[in-house]
Amino acid sequence: MEPIFRVDGNRVVTSPRAAGPWDPRMQHGSAPAALVVWAAEAIPAPVPMRIARVTIDLMRPVPVAPLTIESEVLREGRKIQLCGIRLKADGVVVVSASVLKIKEQAAALPPEIADLPLDLPGPDQSMVEPADHAGSPFTTCISMRAARGRFGMVGPGAVWFRIDQPLIEGSNISQAMRAVVAADFSNGTSSALDFREWTFINADLSVNFARQPVGEWILLDGECWIGPDGAGLAMSRLADQQGYFGRAVQSLVIEKR
Repeated sequence: MEPIFRVDGNRVVTSPRAAGPWDPRMQHGSAPAALVVWAAEAIPAPVPMRIARVTIDLMRPVPVAPLTIESEVLREGRKIQLCGIRLKADGVVVVSASVLKIKEQAAALPPEIADLPLDLPGPDQSMVEPADHAGSPFTTCISMRAARGRFGMVGPGAVWFRIDQPLIEGSNISQAMRAVVAADFSNGTSSALDFREWTFINADLSVNFARQPVGEWILLDGECWIGPDGAGLAMSRLADQQGYFGRAVQSLVIEKR
């Protein structure tokens, strides 16, 4: 299958399948989120580290077009590394992100410290969502299974997500990439408004990890709050089949169609 991105040095070729539901010329937020994580993971660290937090600001709509990547280390320490990632289109910054890595170190924890267990059906016991349900080319690269509610329907929901297509040519999909790709679907998983009457585009995405996820399936257990003045929040607890491992938050821009 054709990958979403081909990367040559700092230059990126984007597939038309990166497009999202709001405008066929603009990428689904999951696509640049995955590219940001890939770029951050490619930065060498002084000791083994894992991603603990990803914060992505969507400065402008990300076009389905060639991009360039700029990466830098903002802070280097014995226990953390803070990375800055920027994606540019025609020389203009469209994504500005920071990625925090934390040193991997085994800890003998008290026995009561454990993952919060799932209280929802796993992907094999959940309802299959149509591949084109979200109305975007990128979504056809994703399998979705609804454990509670339905994707894109009004009300809180819990949906499993699995990436079915290569994201970066020649690179494996990391577990952090799987998590941020799923996380950007939070506003559709817990829709508070009817998609046919409203747009609720996210202006950012923040994902925090207590641990790295395991396996191909990522669960978003979400809810959405809408304010009276054009802003809202989509929030999700993230889980794999072993239990909950993180949280995602999106700031939403609310407009009537």
